[in-house]
Amino acid sequence: MIPLTVPEIVAVVQGTPHDIPDPPPRVTGPAVVDSREATPGALFAALAGENTDGHDHAASAVEAGAALVLATRPVGVPAVVVDDVTEALAALARHSVAALDCTVVALTGSVGKTSTKDLIAQLLERIGTTVWTPGSFNNEIGMPLTALRAGPDTRHLVLEMGARGLGHIRELAALTPPRIGAVLNVGSAHLGEFGSREVIAQAKGELVEALPDEAAGGVAVLNADDPLVRAMAVRTGARVLLFGEAADAGVRAENVRLTAEGTPAFRLITPTGCADVTMRLYGEHHVSNALAAAAVAHELGMPAAAIAEALAVAGPLSKWRMDVTERADGVTIVNDAYNANPESMRAALRALAAMGEGRRTWAVLGEMAELGDDALAEHDAIGRLAVRLNVSKLVSVGGREAAWLDMGAKNEGSWGEESVHVSDARAAVDLLRDELRPGDVVLVKASRSVGLEQVAIRLAGDVPGAAATPDGEVAAR
Repeated sequence: MIPLTVPEIVAVVQGTPHDIPDPPPRVTGPAVVDSREATPGALFAALAGENTDGHDHAASAVEAGAALVLATRPVGVPAVVVDDVTEALAALARHSVAALDCTVVALTGSVGKTSTKDLIAQLLERIGTTVWTPGSFNNEIGMPLTALRAGPDTRHLVLEMGARGLGHIRELAALTPPRIGAVLNVGSAHLGEFGSREVIAQAKGELVEALPDEAAGGVAVLNADDPLVRAMAVRTGARVLLFGEAADAGVRAENVRLTAEGTPAFRLITPTGCADVTMRLYGEHHVSNALAAAAVAHELGMPAAAIAEALAVAGPLSKWRMDVTERADGVTIVNDAYNANPESMRAALRALAAMGEGRRTWAVLGEMAELGDDALAEHDAIGRLAVRLNVSKLVSVGGREAAWLDMGAKNEGSWGEESVHVSDARAAVDLLRDELRPGDVVLVKASRSVGLEQVAIRLAGDVPGAAATPDGEVAAR
């Protein structure tokens, strides 16, 4: 965060100072919304949540070192009082980013936003100080918090943008205007909220509409393999760079394949050169993510060989996204339980099939939320796909939607005990503890609301010496 005085903050947020000592404090640290994360010089934003009110923790934040509090009422410690803390954070983020000499990169899409953001961050970090969205902090609170982590030495600010409806991405893009915007795909996630993929495309395309035109350096990075994304080219005045496996993509992959370990390999083609890539991440779906990241890195000056080298060592920065734990007894646990939709579920199942070649494979799956009227058909289709991919055993966990997964598998031709429906995570853990044997590969995946990551965490911890899995975090779409 750029250093700010109390009068500067008051002017930016149009607030009123309260309990300011003499001499007044100076904000030099990050903005935080959890008093436990306050550090010397930090700005504590007192947000009122469902379970706790940040105003009640303002004193604790200051005791921990916070220089100032943003609040909607006096809190007995140095504070600037505003009508709306979230809007005040947004105003500070706009002010801070405008004062920096950095390139803002924004990305959105139905699937793979966080994984792609993590790849972009790891590439750009090699050519300059980079700040990026932690986890999935991609909403009207997470975005300003991320932007306010950028300081005078920041060269790249990478922001993930989610949407709950039309207009949301437009608002986020106005908060920290990007010069480069990437749209990854338009899928089925949140169909229940948006109603159709066409409406989802309308929402995602708000990002390219917000870019500066080509003369001002704006660049729209678009997925050439997704017709709804490719069509967004007419919605922007920015220069368009296509990525994908299509022949006309400026950044593309050729000779795409999976290694015996289930990691993707391909020939990377960019406008300035070519290089071979073998990734550490699991699943062929990461090829598209890698190409999007490569396109952004190319625009910021990285040559193909350097991009390939960085992609080869890049790992997951955000938890529960194809996190692989090898137990001491040879069982492999794949925790991909952060979220799920039909596209990501299919990709994860194909990755499981590749990783488990010659081994016994388990798919422990739960509900894909927010699919609206398509929920039955989509869950049925995933159950059927598990059978077609020769997954050894499907364990569907939960209520009605999980039963639809089980139904799809059985209707496709599964028999006996190959497909099992259990009521909850505890039952799934009990079943797997009884039946797993050395060499098995277990995929765990569901929407975040299901909490199925507990299955992977418990199974990973069953054998002494297994790597621990970090605790959870609040989901942000």
